[in-house]
Amino acid sequence: MSRHRSLKSGSELGGKRNVLRRYERVAILKERRQWKEGDRVTGLRKTKHVE
Repeated sequence: MSRHRSLKSGSELGGKRNVLRRYERVAILKERRQWKEGDRVTGLRKTKHVE
């Protein structure tokens, strides 16, 4: 019996994530000099992936 394709585990999917985690967004903003130490980590501005 086969499983439905929507029931695959996360490691099997392997696709590119389109949402960044908070630490990834902070790192990008630091590179762009739009975030400095002591700024709030909630309510961060939108960022795009750096490729």
